[in-house]
Amino acid sequence: MSGHSKFANIKHKKEKNDAAKGKIFTIIGREIAVAVKEGGPDPANNSKLAAVIAKAKSNNMPNDTIERGIKKAAGDANAVNYEVVTYEGYGPNGTAIIVDALTDNRNRTASNVRNAFTKGGGNIGTTGCVSYMFDKKGQIIICSALSNTKPMAWADLPDSLRQSTLKKRSGTVTRFSPMV
Repeated sequence: MSGHSKFANIKHKKEKNDAAKGKIFTIIGREIAVAVKEGGPDPANNSKLAAVIAKAKSNNMPNDTIERGIKKAAGDANAVNYEVVTYEGYGPNGTAIIVDALTDNRNRTASNVRNAFTKGGGNIGTTGCVSYMFDKKGQIIICSALSNTKPMAWADLPDSLRQSTLKKRSGTVTRFSPMV
């Protein structure tokens, strides 16, 4: 029975899983680099970096890989500089679309985004053509059990956050508020 080697099957499954993990680790590594460049290498002082590290740990990224990514972004002058770029356009039937992309090459990303818009039946617009229709919102999610046992300090929040909408769902309380 040729082609039915148990070990070959295991090897192929492991290769497939390793490729998927590598893809996720690459994406998270880029996010770490951007967070370090925006707020510094200390997660205690950089909330965005702390959130990305939590995301990395939830995806089983090794600690040494996380630390290596932070050190590379913080100190290496030859490191690739990733930047966030925003594209705006219209999709099918005039649907307003904003695309935030993380890139090391603006020209390649612009070409890829333009191609995606064209394939989807839309067109890319100029800066500001649809962004006036959107507001950036923050989201605060609190477990309902915690909100019943401990008094919430909503009064300590800035006025802009207190003017938020409240949604109650099964087990959680969610507040949507303007970004400050």
